[in-house]
Amino acid sequence: MMKLNHLNLTVTDVVETRKLFETYFGFTGSKEVGNEKFALLFGEDGFVLNLMRGAQVSYPETFHVGFVQESEERVNEINRRLKEDGFGVDPPRKFHGGWTFYFRAPDGFLIEVVHQPQVIPVDP
Repeated sequence: MMKLNHLNLTVTDVVETRKLFETYFGFTGSKEVGNEKFALLFGEDGFVLNLMRGAQVSYPETFHVGFVQESEERVNEINRRLKEDGFGVDPPRKFHGGWTFYFRAPDGFLIEVVHQPQVIPVDP
């Protein structure tokens, strides 16, 4: 079995992006590694997210990071918290078989928050 181990995102503001992932998506930052240039974050399942500062950051329009949630209620809760904290988020909606919404992180890349009750396997 192969498991994705880590992802490196280049961002212009490591501190703000780190706060976003810790506050809304349950990541924990390393206490030994982290500053305004680099952050090492850990997901609940052991996934590692590296944030590295770059002077100019540009992601393709369709690039996004997705977070699957256990219920529609959890999607609604994250949406509400983001809206209360000043993020420009549209209400969740049914889309591609899930309950979802998208919003832009401080560096402009898209983040999707989704509850998908049934994942349809893709034949190789």
